[in-house]
Amino acid sequence: MPLATVKAGSKVRFVNVQAGQALKARLAAMGLVPGSELEVVSNSLHGPFIVSVKGSRLVLGRGMAQKIMVV
Repeated sequence: MPLATVKAGSKVRFVNVQAGQALKARLAAMGLVPGSELEVVSNSLHGPFIVSVKGSRLVLGRGMAQKIMVV
């Protein structure tokens, strides 16, 4: 399922990215690699989409979160 649909407070596992190499490289540089655990900190209809990964918080755009597949 897309990361954008996960409710705040949920923990999920990163599976893959349905995008080009540029976005995959950008996410990998931020620590988002397949197999890593994410916790959704904030996911409201308005405002930033915030995830916690490896002890750091990342703010993602909605379009980017829609392309990230998690389980």
